[in-house]
Amino acid sequence: MTHTSVLAFRQPVRITDGTMARNNTDMKLGERSQYLFKLLVERYIADGQPVGSRTLARDAKLDLSPATIRNVMADLEDMGLIMAPHTSAGRVPTVKGYRMFVDSMVTFRNLSHNEIRLMESSLESDDDIQGLLSNTSKMLSDVTRLAGLVMIPVADRRALRQVEFLSLNDNRVLAILVTNDREVENRIIKTNRTYSQSELAQAANYLNSVFAGRDIDAVKARLIKEMAAARDEMNNLMALVIEMTQKVFVDNEAHKDFVLAGQTNLMEINELSDIERLRALFEAFTQKRDILHLLDQALSASGVQIFIGEESGYEVLDQCSVVTSTYADSHRTLGVLAVIGPTRMEYERVIPIVDLTAKMLSTALNSRS
Repeated sequence: MTHTSVLAFRQPVRITDGTMARNNTDMKLGERSQYLFKLLVERYIADGQPVGSRTLARDAKLDLSPATIRNVMADLEDMGLIMAPHTSAGRVPTVKGYRMFVDSMVTFRNLSHNEIRLMESSLESDDDIQGLLSNTSKMLSDVTRLAGLVMIPVADRRALRQVEFLSLNDNRVLAILVTNDREVENRIIKTNRTYSQSELAQAANYLNSVFAGRDIDAVKARLIKEMAAARDEMNNLMALVIEMTQKVFVDNEAHKDFVLAGQTNLMEINELSDIERLRALFEAFTQKRDILHLLDQALSASGVQIFIGEESGYEVLDQCSVVTSTYADSHRTLGVLAVIGPTRMEYERVIPIVDLTAKMLSTALNSRS
């Protein structure tokens, strides 16, 4: 791999958030309040302990009385940027506070030459695309010590090669679908009524003769549009063809997937160590649906996108932050890669890692095309 991706990393990281509105960034903090707030967030991220006024006074190295600092902290709490967990005398950032910190205060950390070389070497193997994506997710996990994942690209075009229908009992049909010359899918679907094997063969013959080699989504859209307009005049064969098309030619949504590595790293993080919370999070990783929906949101964004806590819209991720970036080949955006960790994340380090990894993966994919 060349070092063009490293040069690209020297450009500013472009960040967008995981929400439609960014009301909290409209807040105006005085210079002193902003400085103390930034120190508080950085201290909490570093050691995970609520930050009190004495600790903040020591870190700030300013000639300010503890009472002055307490007043600033009270103002920050009134603005919803920090909060007191339980009965602690210290304060921790809220999601709103993290958002302000990430949007306007974080100072990105330069990655070392050794870190960059480690990242590059993980993407230099001769593995197939699946292996490259797996290596990428593992590298993200190893470097950040969090969970790393990469969305597997979904082919833009699934060409129909052949379809066959076999009658089963209880109004069920086995559909055998061959796409893109080699991909075979078997699906059992429930039909509106019982069809004979002869009827099913006629429907398959029609689809194969008229639509073989065409994009499946286009076939589905055309048939449903044309036949819906003439439903009253539709004969039994075309009614069957429409029903099969709607139920068999599903959208690409069903084919989306991702590779995940390092989820066990999350077990070592105090904020996520509650057994019920971990069980729910690991179940979300297994079922994949909610994670994929979140990645879909990131797919349409450019640059690095960050979902902090409840910004994701999924309760299971309320204690997590997800840092994402798209990756592409020379023609189009292919997917999204991400790091998942606690809201108390080293944003100054994780954001550049995600940004650089996306550029490196894009470079690796372009070199194979």
